[in-house]
Amino acid sequence: MEFRFRGEIWYWRGPSPFHFVTVTADESAVSAELAPGVSYGWGMIPVLVRIGHSETTTSLWPKDGGYIVPLKKSLRESEGLELGDTVAVTLRLGG
Repeated sequence: MEFRFRGEIWYWRGPSPFHFVTVTADESAVSAELAPGVSYGWGMIPVLVRIGHSETTTSLWPKDGGYIVPLKKSLRESEGLELGDTVAVTLRLGG
């Protein structure tokens, strides 16, 4: 299954700092329904993420009843993305 949405890049400074985009509520709800069939544990869902011309594999992380998608440094650098940018995201569940 593939989703497209737009979201703002935000930064979490926790013990494992990372940049994320929050998955919209509708896409999070569908992802949660499909999670038991594709999750590999802890609610993580493997996905292929595409932003601009760049693609990479990662996993959706559950957060606050929805999901967030981490943006790898290599993807952010290749697309020239900065904190606060709004990006068009395409996700394919199951990687």
